[in-house]
Amino acid sequence: MASSASPPLTDLPAHALSALIHRREVSCREVMQAFLARIAVVNPVHNAIVSLRHSDELLREADRFDTLLARDGSLGWMHGLPQAIKDIALTKGLRSTMGSPLLRDFVPTQDSLMVARMKAAGCIVIGKTNTPEFGLGSHTFNEVFGVTRNAWDATRSAGGSSGGAAVALATSMLPVADGSDSMGSLRNPAGWNNVFGFRPSQGRVPFWPASDVWVSQLGTEGPMGRTVQDVAMLLDVQAGFDARVPLSIAKTEHFAAGLEGIDCKAVKVGWLGNLGGYLQMEPGITDTCSQALKRLEGLGCVVEPTALGTSPETVWQTWLVWRRWIVAARIAPHLAKPGNRAFIKPEALWEHDQGQGLTGVQTVEASTQRSAFYQHLLSLFERFDVLALPSAQVWPFDAALRWPSHINGVEMDTYHRWMEVTIYATLGGLPAISVPAGFCAVGQSAGAHAGLPIGLQLIGKPQGDLAVLRLARAYEQAAQDVLLARPTTTLS
Repeated sequence: MASSASPPLTDLPAHALSALIHRREVSCREVMQAFLARIAVVNPVHNAIVSLRHSDELLREADRFDTLLARDGSLGWMHGLPQAIKDIALTKGLRSTMGSPLLRDFVPTQDSLMVARMKAAGCIVIGKTNTPEFGLGSHTFNEVFGVTRNAWDATRSAGGSSGGAAVALATSMLPVADGSDSMGSLRNPAGWNNVFGFRPSQGRVPFWPASDVWVSQLGTEGPMGRTVQDVAMLLDVQAGFDARVPLSIAKTEHFAAGLEGIDCKAVKVGWLGNLGGYLQMEPGITDTCSQALKRLEGLGCVVEPTALGTSPETVWQTWLVWRRWIVAARIAPHLAKPGNRAFIKPEALWEHDQGQGLTGVQTVEASTQRSAFYQHLLSLFERFDVLALPSAQVWPFDAALRWPSHINGVEMDTYHRWMEVTIYATLGGLPAISVPAGFCAVGQSAGAHAGLPIGLQLIGKPQGDLAVLRLARAYEQAAQDVLLARPTTTLS
């Protein structure tokens, strides 16, 4: 039994909670009861967890896990931990809506590969985490479940598309969280909710089932956590080769076991900032990220401002083709029935319609441009071990908005232009983690966003996932002033 003097079970890092379960100091039932009680208090405010299973059913399942632990041993480090899966991934026997009214009642007959791996490691799936419709847009709202609200200010956006996951994690409704990332969907909500969100290297966490196992793998699933160790431990579960996904990475690494021992004095960080003024950013964001970089300098890292060194507008145009190519194919099956168009959000329809004019020549040219950009990134990594950028170009915005239409008076010409800062790691297929950078100070941005968090992206070399996690772990130890802060709007 947990001591009354101990911190609440829901506040513990996932790895610490796992240790208590495996030492039999707390039961899986006690853990489930604690999280269900927390969800009952917090979720009505923030709307992060959806399709929550009935508590009686979950407690019976927790009892079975207690019996299994006593009789046959542990399934893995996640044994008995409550887990809500991002509502993009398939969950057998549990609604998987993708935030779309067209899929409101869809119940899959199989788990996605990531979910199957987490279940095999012992987690108990309690429900789903909210996501924007079809995972499109870095603001989590949809017509099925409504809007998810920021952990630090319930009037503000949670980010997206893994917004439900980030808020559930930040408000202690989950011990660890999963998500997915094409355009910052693990990094932006993590930054806006003061947790860690890791986009693995392309192929590190293979996506299955998938009708296309080549182009669609531009996006990837991955982990979130309140500690880097939790992120690494979940990545150990999610990662691994699968023959059905030919781009998956065959090399096996043990991320959680290799976090320590980095020599920060040997690490050189290239600070890209706002790309020399190309990226519009709200006041205070680059300043807050610069303060975060000073923590790395304090550890011995060399931080050097640098230019991207290639045309960012060309990179953006390359991105648009890839995005339209992939999203148009994702939306097209839902438009086979003409009447469905009325039930799909305008931004998704725009992506689909933009994609209709793409030619084979254009897609091949975009692939050529992406290849050239990748080679350019390799040249940057001859000078730097890590590249750094903010996790978003704006502070968490009013949750009633669909997306920011302007930054600093400059019009955003697409619904996702304000997240352009995230495309570089994605197009490079590179590992990138968003670490909590700090909070908007009074006086920054006229105080309108005071107290709201932002993240710092640390982007690593190809398949350099472990090196990125090691640096994030060192940063974590130097950033306890930021990490010990807790959201105040939902504290019980």
